[in-house]
Amino acid sequence: MHGPALVSWLLAALAAGSGGYCGWRVRRWSADPACGGHHRARRESDVLEAAMGLGMAGMALLPGVFWGWPYALLAAVLLVGALAGRGAGLRVHRLHHGIGALAMAYMALAMAGGGGAPGGHGGHHGQPGGLPVLTGALLVYFGAYALWEGSRVLAVGGPAGAGGPVGAPLPRACRAAMGIGMFAMLLSM
Repeated sequence: MHGPALVSWLLAALAAGSGGYCGWRVRRWSADPACGGHHRARRESDVLEAAMGLGMAGMALLPGVFWGWPYALLAAVLLVGALAGRGAGLRVHRLHHGIGALAMAYMALAMAGGGGAPGGHGGHHGQPGGLPVLTGALLVYFGAYALWEGSRVLAVGGPAGAGGPVGAPLPRACRAAMGIGMFAMLLSM
């Protein structure tokens, strides 16, 4: 494999790995009997990140198989989850989830409108789909987000401390990886 097929598989692996790690964190938060308000907000954030990662993996591997509509529905659910979060904190992070959900819906609808047919790739790896200005704005946002989260990982000192506190580097590394994944998916539109 080479070219776009390899990129799709690498994006899917990156997104599925990040989503899987967030899913593991949800399970860990759920097992904690002293899960207070801040932990509840983190758990909600991890649920959204797990769903986003798994949805991104599906979009990377099978972008045109379902004409994009199940991905747009997933994005709508993620957007509602981001806006309806009950946690006390993380308002900025909820805004990021909302932007990510809207970006996923945008990519899914661009794939559906870009000639996505069963077995095809719609807007991915073929003719460009979507609005260039909106795609460019999302590219700038997710590129800056990935760089920002990556710099925070480096400032803390690498990926050690997987089971550490909420601000541990591994969750930040996963967020940076998902930002890179969104950037790459938008770039391939």
